[in-house]
Amino acid sequence: MRDRVAFLFLGETLLIPHLFPIVEALAERAPDLPQDLWVSTSMHEALIGSWLGDRAGGAIRIRRAPGFRTVAVAAGSNPPLPAKLPMLARLAPRLARVPVAVCAEQTSLWLPRLLPLPTRFVKTSHGVGSMSARDDRRRRAAWRTLVPSERERDTYLVRGLPPERIVATGYVKAAFRQRSYARPDFAEQRPVLLYNPHWQQHRSSWWRWGEEIVRRVLAEGRWNLIFAPHQRLVERAPEVRTLCEELRGRVDVHCDFESFAAVDGSYTAAADAYLGDTSSQVLEFLMRPRPCVFLNAAGAAWADDPSYAMWVAGEVVDTLDAVLPALSRAPAEHPRFAAAQAALAAESLGDTSGAAADRAAGEILDVLAARRR
Repeated sequence: MRDRVAFLFLGETLLIPHLFPIVEALAERAPDLPQDLWVSTSMHEALIGSWLGDRAGGAIRIRRAPGFRTVAVAAGSNPPLPAKLPMLARLAPRLARVPVAVCAEQTSLWLPRLLPLPTRFVKTSHGVGSMSARDDRRRRAAWRTLVPSERERDTYLVRGLPPERIVATGYVKAAFRQRSYARPDFAEQRPVLLYNPHWQQHRSSWWRWGEEIVRRVLAEGRWNLIFAPHQRLVERAPEVRTLCEELRGRVDVHCDFESFAAVDGSYTAAADAYLGDTSSQVLEFLMRPRPCVFLNAAGAAWADDPSYAMWVAGEVVDTLDAVLPALSRAPAEHPRFAAAQAALAAESLGDTSGAAADRAAGEILDVLAARRR
């Protein structure tokens, strides 16, 4: 079996910034090492191909997975995806000829979980936070799991996963260089607020408060608003699309639930303050500590619940009427939370200098070397 690495770009576009920096770092470390970038749609193909430049067609090849779908969507938009499990089943014989496969989600780990493949799977994290599904049995099928921090690594070790298979690399997405833009264009110079509700109803502020929050923030006129919910929220709450259509053309709000900017780090970098519930994107926001307000729309008893560990980073509000006052005082209150924010980001994300992708590439090369032995 010749040295070759397969990267699985089969899922949502939010996975891409967690994988592509490793592709680049691996190409720097081992320029002649063949890499197969398996993609599921024409949007993935076009977006990734635009970044490869002269590397495409040499050691790095973009390959269409079985069931590849041609889609008519804007560049970077989250496309309708082919069914993942049938695609993986048809891809399995091709991956069986590759020593190492790299993925950023659990679904691809059904292959080593269920099939006697010689391929060793490397799983890299695509999100951090206290609500990650670490007990999923598919995770045990990864030959190596790359996590951002020692704190995150410990959460796997206490579950009995072999220590040599769980490696803290730092936060790979911090090395992603292809952000869409630095800041949306607004008509007036105001502080920018990012509202980022989660997509799962039991964890989200959207269904109880979300639309009213958007309307109240805009009516108050203190902020330029980036409304950028999780990409999958619109699947379960189609009224998100309706609201964004209604707000189209306004100069004080930027709505985005589907473009690549919603997942590439553009908005967490651009905002001056964060408003949300349980999305792990707040940890990306806290790579540079800034004011946060958290929405306890469901009335969770959160204080002693490790699932809400991120809520130490800002004021938590329990009623809709408390939201705007909390936002108004958030900048002045920020010094009270700054130390907790910095500690939370460091403990959760590890190294955010951009070196994580190179460490991840080194781990893949180590797995290749061990596979040869």
